[in-house]
Amino acid sequence: MFELLFKYPLTVYEKGSLVLQSGWSLWWWVLASAAAAGVVGWLLLRQWNNGKRARALVLWGLQSTMIALVLLLLWQPGISIATLKPQQNIVAVLLDDSRSMALTEDGLTRRDLLKKTLEAGLADGLAKKFQVRYYKMGARLARTGDWKDLTAEAPVSRLSEGLAQIAAESGSLPIGALVVMSDGGDTAGGIDRQTLATLRSRRFPVHTVGFGREKAEKDLALIDVQTPVRALADSRLSVMVRFEQRGYAGQRAKLVVSEEGRTLTAKEVTLAADGAPQTENLLFNAGNAAAKTVQVSLQTLAGETNPGNNALTRLVQVESRKPRILYLEGEPRWEFKFIRRALEEDRSINLVTLLRTTQNKIYRQGINTPNELEGGFPSTLDELFAFEGIILGNVEAGYFSPAQVELLQQFVDRRGGGLLFLGGRTTLAEGGYGASPLLELLPVNPGERRTTFIRDRATVELTAAGRESIYARLDEDPARNVDRWKKMPYLADYQNPGSLKAGAVVLAESVTNKGRLPLWITQNYGRGRTAVLATSGTWRWQMAQPLEDKSHEVFWQQLSRWLVGATPGRVVAALPRTVFSDEQRIPLRAEVRNRQFLPLADGSVEARISGPGGVAATVPLQPDPVLPGVYVGEWGAEKPGSYLVEMYATRAGEEVGRDTMSFRREDGVTEAYHTQQDRETLERLSAQTGGRYWTPKTVSRLPEEITYSEAGITTREVKDLWNIPLVFLLLALLRGGEWLLRRKWGAV
Repeated sequence: MFELLFKYPLTVYEKGSLVLQSGWSLWWWVLASAAAAGVVGWLLLRQWNNGKRARALVLWGLQSTMIALVLLLLWQPGISIATLKPQQNIVAVLLDDSRSMALTEDGLTRRDLLKKTLEAGLADGLAKKFQVRYYKMGARLARTGDWKDLTAEAPVSRLSEGLAQIAAESGSLPIGALVVMSDGGDTAGGIDRQTLATLRSRRFPVHTVGFGREKAEKDLALIDVQTPVRALADSRLSVMVRFEQRGYAGQRAKLVVSEEGRTLTAKEVTLAADGAPQTENLLFNAGNAAAKTVQVSLQTLAGETNPGNNALTRLVQVESRKPRILYLEGEPRWEFKFIRRALEEDRSINLVTLLRTTQNKIYRQGINTPNELEGGFPSTLDELFAFEGIILGNVEAGYFSPAQVELLQQFVDRRGGGLLFLGGRTTLAEGGYGASPLLELLPVNPGERRTTFIRDRATVELTAAGRESIYARLDEDPARNVDRWKKMPYLADYQNPGSLKAGAVVLAESVTNKGRLPLWITQNYGRGRTAVLATSGTWRWQMAQPLEDKSHEVFWQQLSRWLVGATPGRVVAALPRTVFSDEQRIPLRAEVRNRQFLPLADGSVEARISGPGGVAATVPLQPDPVLPGVYVGEWGAEKPGSYLVEMYATRAGEEVGRDTMSFRREDGVTEAYHTQQDRETLERLSAQTGGRYWTPKTVSRLPEEITYSEAGITTREVKDLWNIPLVFLLLALLRGGEWLLRRKWGAV
């Protein structure tokens, strides 16, 4: 319709500039139009001087406009625009050859629709005007002599890299335009700013032709899967799964967590409304120490258009280390005995105990050497930092010297260890902790009352936070877990822990005949964490239940894993994620600390990498200029598969420490997940470079559009505007309108 009225495409008017070919000044036209309007007005007022001046003004407007328009044609208006010289410019056509182009829609694959679009006249139309070069776009951009040999088998599609490559290789070549024929999927994460800036500086218009549906009709898709990066052997792990669906609202599907084809756990879920993100949590046992490749999959339902986005892989490093926990108990009591029994059954925990049997006598168990802890509770940093968690039983605050109090603070804050305070008759408020510097480490303020410990029964109920915590799971099913806690035998005693501090989280409450009190309270402190368990009576859970019931053991084993599971070593390897989908550049990071666990800025760190097919590499890491003790680097993992990274740190030739971590490289993941046409990316690319977005139905006008590119070798031409259909239509409307009005007024 636009060209029907204006003769030329919209691009001509957008990029061209108005000129008057007669050479006469525009001001002469203004003066001539004004003079003509004056004469017409004088004549009309003479004719319509009998009180009908309003009609005269209308006719004056119509006649003056028509005369001005006719006069303008005498000035020979035109539009000056740059056009590409025929056959002297190159048009580069980038053809998406990735797997997503093999998807079938309406009985035709996107690849076949692309070929059909070229065959329908686009290829010939471009060839008539330009030198055309075709490129296949996948992991790399490759020139092809025949666009008919597309296979749609490339596992990745890197649109941004392809555009950057064209811009770099073109040099001084006369590139008239770039044409991208794709579904818009870019597995490298989108068009980067540098590439866009380069295209704009070279004045390369990028025209995009989009293929594929913009919304799936029936589809289940995993959005994200979050698992712990590290875990101790036999730990209970939580997997958070986010997904969405279209076309299956209200139906049921099964979520499955598996390892090498072996199901670890499964759960049936009811699907929410179309397009609404949904979150589910599943629990499974980490098992033996190893790098575990965990796959989370969502059951494929009948009629699903893209089952390829129903599974995601994650890597969990199940560690073989046995963290050491130091348990100091102030007196022989049932709680101490049963905690020891529960943790001795845990093969991933090394429990060392100090039991004060008399005021000046300590009984040691679980020590490594006869001299270890010979003087009782550690009084030096090296002694205390050899542990990763500490449990303080029925011990008064005054038992610790000022130096030991300072060590405990540094153990949690700097070392990143876990500290658990147990209830008892000489601890918390009863033990003077409310007036001790140790108060800073507590998640509660116990006060200074001496009547907080009550030898009376209390039952336990989980709070909302406790119901969500994996460390409070005695049963995998959330509803059954809450019920199981309510049915646990009563505690032998309870203690009022005092008021909660900001940041404290209550996981469980003790329910007594006097009301409810916080029982299990946690908080983060510095690099570590602290907690209070305000009772010394959990031993009744073991005594009052059948021998085969393991609730007491499970509770204490999980609590101990919370205590030490996140305690870092002197060298900590870190990656932004454990699975790199369609990415080759792997950012490497290590945090290194000295014996006092202060940042080590003058160390030497290297990453030793081994991978599939015998891949082996050593990458030196450089100190981060901003973060002391942090060392960073980057490495290119070309082959897909599983890799092992060992971060090895030395200082002055002596080993500081080492840490290992695994990651996976996978190709084709993004292609399987983002299968809808990313029209937004294609339109934005075109808009920011001076091109246009096209569909297969409208792309026939593309060759003519490219003609008006300002890149390449151009010539300037002037297109006449006096003979555009709109001018004659306006003249006819003006004259016809005047005639109709005169007839209506009886003045024809």
